[in-house]
Amino acid sequence: MDLRNIAIIAHVDHGKTTLVDQLLKQSGAFRDNQEIAERALDSHDLERERGITILAKATSVEWKGVRINIVDTPGHADFGGEVERILSMVDGVVLLVDAAEGPMPQTKFVTAKALALGLRPIVVLNKVDKPEAEADRAHDAVFDLFAALDADEAQLDFPTLYASGRAGWADTALDGPRAGLDALFDLILAHVPPPAVIANRDAPFRMLATTLGADPFLGRILTGRVEAGTLKTGTTLQALSREGARVESFRVSKILAFRGLGQQPIDAAEAGDIVAIAGMSKATVADTLADPAIDRPIPARPIDPPTISVTFGINDSPLAGRDGKKVQSRVIRERLMKEAESNVAIEVTDTPGGEAFEVAGRGELQMGVLIETMRREGFELSIARPRVLIRKEGNERLEPVEEVTIDVDDDFAGAVIEKLTGPRRGELLEMRQQAGKTRIVAHVPARGLIGYYGEFLTDTRGTGVLNRVFHGWTAWKGAIPGRRAGVLISMEDGAAVAYALWNLEERGRLFIGPQEAVYRGMIIGEHSRETDLEVNPLKGKKLTNIRASGSDEAVRLTPPVRMSLEQAIAWIDDDELVEVTPNAIRLRKRLLDPHERKRQARAAG
Repeated sequence: MDLRNIAIIAHVDHGKTTLVDQLLKQSGAFRDNQEIAERALDSHDLERERGITILAKATSVEWKGVRINIVDTPGHADFGGEVERILSMVDGVVLLVDAAEGPMPQTKFVTAKALALGLRPIVVLNKVDKPEAEADRAHDAVFDLFAALDADEAQLDFPTLYASGRAGWADTALDGPRAGLDALFDLILAHVPPPAVIANRDAPFRMLATTLGADPFLGRILTGRVEAGTLKTGTTLQALSREGARVESFRVSKILAFRGLGQQPIDAAEAGDIVAIAGMSKATVADTLADPAIDRPIPARPIDPPTISVTFGINDSPLAGRDGKKVQSRVIRERLMKEAESNVAIEVTDTPGGEAFEVAGRGELQMGVLIETMRREGFELSIARPRVLIRKEGNERLEPVEEVTIDVDDDFAGAVIEKLTGPRRGELLEMRQQAGKTRIVAHVPARGLIGYYGEFLTDTRGTGVLNRVFHGWTAWKGAIPGRRAGVLISMEDGAAVAYALWNLEERGRLFIGPQEAVYRGMIIGEHSRETDLEVNPLKGKKLTNIRASGSDEAVRLTPPVRMSLEQAIAWIDDDELVEVTPNAIRLRKRLLDPHERKRQARAAG
């Protein structure tokens, strides 16, 4: 069968997964009476809750006798390790751009990767039916982006479609008939070349593994594009590492092809097709699965290095072990090593003592997703504040810098620019005003963005949109001030009392409510001053036999501040930890004993 392999790339929330839903429906991949969830490819619980794609997914449709393999990729730069590997499997990309927002930071990130591989994108201006859409302006901005990324002449001569993924239509003209996605299907067949490797069908079998999965019945599964040869079930293959060392020899137990939303067993896979193979026990991402006669691996693309590091430790608080079943350091280490194996953008190293592990990755969102996944699996963890990784080149210290793109109402632009370019050491690149909105583009050290998002939402009253993407490395910018406020620390163990919390409200914002379990050294609120304050949240009202009218009514408490996992990790200071269990997120001091904290402060001073 004739083949086309394409990836759909875009900035987060520009409509990739919704468009894939419509491609599946209109190609006949679903039965007419089949019930399909919205964003069918986002099958992971966290993807559905957050409305983002975290893991790349493959599917396929048939159109006019041609099989089109489609890969849906994540839009967040934190999951860019997925995007980089996926693009090496395909021969064309559909670049989706929101007609109202135009190209955004992640659009630039994924487009740069695609252009560098020599792929010729098809540009789809999506959401053109939105009232604020400006398709012509978005088209010009895409051309400018391609030119800035050094696209060649063939890449600059890109075909453009106007579409609404949600409504299920795409057209070559903005005022076209708007009936179905036929124009997109036909353009893919005409513009995307068949896999060049089809010519290698008679050569010995070779395939580069790009994603790793697991099945309860089949065990380990590796997905990739067949680069050469034909593979049948039962064949013996070898796995070669990036360096060419032999990892293992194994018998192929199953070959799975992507058909619609499912995977179907097939008897044979040919060069050019994207398939999943089962039967191996050690082979992993970036390994070459090949015929035993092959002695050289397929070159694997280098992945951008991690920029931040987070320490994962065992939960040693007085409430440890009440919620989770997986609490030992050995179990935590096994789980992290398993994650690093399937996610090439993550690196795990042991720390002295063996009870904590340094996990390096792309950003706070990637770390937050990993921690959230682990807590749902029953793990209890203590998480330290993220640290930015520093490079040494000669005598110079280099730190990662991110390109930040912010859209805010004009009234808030001043406050945002002041915060970014002042204490956070950012550099303003561009400021554009249009229809009451200001777009700000700046280069800011990654250190300066840790913990900034919550502050940004407060400054813009929840209306601002902030996007960030890794830009490069720059010379160390000097000290960046951390959190200014101190914390309220519990000095007792037990259950918090409403009357005590009511008396503490004037001291600052509280993070807990009445009857919640607290322990000595746990952070129960943010102090209104810069110093830490030890308080007693268990102190009840002294009872007497005299009742005064009005004063003994039930106390009315302000609802406590509840931080999300990412907010909590970014908010804490270096001497604090986030305690994460399946049912709770608590903040605590690293040293629970107040005397030990004082001793350490004296030693540090």
